[in-house]
Amino acid sequence: MNILKSCTLCPRNCSINRLKGDVGFCNSGKNIKIARVSLHTWEEPCISGTNGSGTIFFSNCNLKCVFCQNHIISNGGIGKEISIKRLSDIFLEQQQKGAHNINLVTPTHFVPQIISALKIAKNNGLIIPIVYNSNGYENIETIKLLNKYIDIYLPDFKYFSDKYSIKYSSSANYFKIASMVISEMFSQVGRPKFNKDGLMIKGMIIRHLMLPGLLFDSKKVIDYIYNTFGNSVYISLMNQYTPMYNSYKYPEINKKINPKHYDSLINYCMKLGITKAFIQEFGTASESFIPDFDLREI
Repeated sequence: MNILKSCTLCPRNCSINRLKGDVGFCNSGKNIKIARVSLHTWEEPCISGTNGSGTIFFSNCNLKCVFCQNHIISNGGIGKEISIKRLSDIFLEQQQKGAHNINLVTPTHFVPQIISALKIAKNNGLIIPIVYNSNGYENIETIKLLNKYIDIYLPDFKYFSDKYSIKYSSSANYFKIASMVISEMFSQVGRPKFNKDGLMIKGMIIRHLMLPGLLFDSKKVIDYIYNTFGNSVYISLMNQYTPMYNSYKYPEINKKINPKHYDSLINYCMKLGITKAFIQEFGTASESFIPDFDLREI
């Protein structure tokens, strides 16, 4: 917990003392804050399976994406503060309900507390895989802290050009940072492994959410992933972008993506030789797929 005395968990490097109640860019203090716990069935098939992924949605975020679908918890602060012991109990409760894994959603700013909770839960019988589901904007030292605790990394890789990462997510050097962090993640978990039921138990899935008009930038992201990892990781190409939150201030992204652009990106991946990828059907770009952050099961 010493890192919270001068917090540098993410590239913002606010260096504030969260143990004394100070908050930085992510608006998080010393206590864990979560907005929803549920068996989530809308993740990639090898994560959700038949029973669902035991998701814990953490409140607050170290990015400020203007189009954030979960903005009421990432920027609005909706959630409930809980203890480390309570978080460990939640892990075990999800396992008892049949969750295929524990899915930590937007966890970066609570990594030290999460590690403490995992230690307690594992000592009390937690055995299902742990999924780290993040935005990719991390400090590499934070990811190194997670070595041996995380089985599956599920990072976003949002942008290639800083022009867009700065404009839409207030994040300078996103590509440089995310590429280094994702390489560290891969070094920890390696090639994907699955159980007899087709569920991932080890490995990495890199998500890329396509934005309206940014086909060229998306291709650059895919180029990097494939040139770096080949088919040693899975890529999840997402077409579910739904204009929300402050996207109305940016007319060029205040709309759903062009289906032809998404098809073009899929074809581009196939021509590169990508064989391990997930794609989405059309109809996923809907507010109906956004969870209700009703503090359930907290």
